[in-house]
Amino acid sequence: MADTSISLSFPDGSVREFPAGITGREIAEGISKSLSKKSVAIALNDELQDLTDPIESNGAIEIVTRDDPRALELIRHDAAHVMAEAVQELFPGTQVTIGPVIENGFYYDFAREKPFTPDDLPKIEKKMREIIQRNKPFAKEYWSREKAREVFAGKGEDYKLELIDTIPDGEDLKIYSQGDWFDLCRGPHMASTGQVGTHFKLMSIAGAYWRGNSDNAMLTRIYGTAWADKAQLDQYLTMLEEAEKRDHRKLGREMDLFHFQEEGPGVVFWHPKGWTLFSILIDYMRRRQQDAGYQEVNTPQILDRAMWEASGHWEKYHENMFITETEDDRVFAIKPMNCPGHVQIFKNGLRSYRELPLKLSEFGNVMRYEPSGALHGLMRVRAFTQDDAHIFCTEEQITKESLKINDLILSIYEDFGFTDVHIKYSDRPEKRIGSDDAWDKAENALREAIEASGKEWTLNPGEGAFYGPKLEYVLRDAIGRDWQCGTNQVDLMLPERLDAFYIDSNSNKVRPVMLHRAMFGSLERFIGILIEHHAGHFPLWLAPLQIIVATITSDADDYGQKVADRLKAQGLRVETDFRNEKINYKVREHSLAKVPVIVVCGMREAEEETVNIRRLGSRNQSSMTLDEAVTSLVDESVAPDIKRRQQTTA
Repeated sequence: MADTSISLSFPDGSVREFPAGITGREIAEGISKSLSKKSVAIALNDELQDLTDPIESNGAIEIVTRDDPRALELIRHDAAHVMAEAVQELFPGTQVTIGPVIENGFYYDFAREKPFTPDDLPKIEKKMREIIQRNKPFAKEYWSREKAREVFAGKGEDYKLELIDTIPDGEDLKIYSQGDWFDLCRGPHMASTGQVGTHFKLMSIAGAYWRGNSDNAMLTRIYGTAWADKAQLDQYLTMLEEAEKRDHRKLGREMDLFHFQEEGPGVVFWHPKGWTLFSILIDYMRRRQQDAGYQEVNTPQILDRAMWEASGHWEKYHENMFITETEDDRVFAIKPMNCPGHVQIFKNGLRSYRELPLKLSEFGNVMRYEPSGALHGLMRVRAFTQDDAHIFCTEEQITKESLKINDLILSIYEDFGFTDVHIKYSDRPEKRIGSDDAWDKAENALREAIEASGKEWTLNPGEGAFYGPKLEYVLRDAIGRDWQCGTNQVDLMLPERLDAFYIDSNSNKVRPVMLHRAMFGSLERFIGILIEHHAGHFPLWLAPLQIIVATITSDADDYGQKVADRLKAQGLRVETDFRNEKINYKVREHSLAKVPVIVVCGMREAEEETVNIRRLGSRNQSSMTLDEAVTSLVDESVAPDIKRRQQTTA
């Protein structure tokens, strides 16, 4: 007779026997009625499942309640279904297509002859609250392909028919219903619509092509956000309001840093102040890299197709490359990456093991085709500059060099005001090249480095590059958003593909290991992040325009020019404002442009050889002698890395 019992282990370490086929709901009820009421799902061997799913085998079980962080995805998933039902109740004839959970919320794509407008969102929200109040249970059924096609065809849901056809033969078709409304869905869901709660908001409407293909019909996408409680929702909405104020595109205009225009989609027109900021970052990074033993190089913008085929980029990135053909029938591509060029420099001449590690860095201008709909200010462009570097080393040097990269990256981020940095360690993906032995060596070496750093890190399983494991550095900004910037990737494959080698101590040819390393990542994107992190209020050393010298009266213009000249002579970035305008008008205008320091001069200051200092974001003023002001501002304007060097040599 077959064994009809199963063993389930609980988070407290206890193990209990249950009849096979018992559901999570029954287990919760057996523990306590209060737990049963609070439960929304189970986690069986860490996988979320419906409370009503029968459990047929041994495993580890957890009862998931609504306040469990894992329930947030279910809340959003269920909110999407509630929104879809509300839309079809309010607007009969609308077709429901796909509605996934996304970061911070959810969306659904709808097919409707008349597109939705923002005025429709409050109506849909109101109907959603009605549906939640009905508290209908989520019920799951398995339908045959034939039944599903018949039912959805009868409802005029053409897009569902197309989705059904993409489901592999033999795979179950799950249908989730909530009262009379139902949809094709993988699940899982909570117990009922009432568990969604009322802490949601519909955010926006956008166009979206069916299945992301511009050859297909345009649908209407409705975005929403949902949270477990009011405090979380309010915090998120406040963050969005703050993010809108900090939007780098808006601040970029106010600070006169850059602009975009239709004739150059995805490429930046840098204005003088913006290019000054760009150059400050380049100068800073150049100093840090020189101190760390990097040698700066420059590689061609355009290379023959054969190079990209040899490196593997043609196969992997062909669709994202800008390609041109010359009259002699040669095909070239503008470089999307710098690594093949660095390998060519390494190969030019015979390399000895004594030269390793060899660190080559480049402020490489690269171009990648991004769909126009994906472009977003400085954050997503088609032409950008990488602070790229490649370290050619031995297998034994991977750990030591990776630890150096880690320390350098964290030090750099701290200089720019990012102290909350999360590190992700990504190991081998399912699809990869190279032997398991090579992967073992690379993964172990990289793991040793991150563990030796003493920094907290998390595993990002299966997310390594196809050629090697990697570390990703994620910055958290002033309003709690995460930005992935720096990387360190261990590459055992490209040197082999491009036939790079060095001569070891036994006169043998050996393949080097190649560490792909970036710290800013994209300078354009990093500048966008910096603008939003600081809300344009840059520290003095980083501000493209550091000081405005403004006069109260034209009689003080000569003295104002003297002050400006003194400050400029010390290397400070200074402009003057001697216009015939009231001083309060001048202060407001330059504050909007986020100038950190306004030095105000009137006749009293001219007579006393003093200045009046006004700081961005502060109503307080300080008066000091001109000599004191110059000394103080010069000291404040020194970049952090230079200041450390001065303190070390003092």
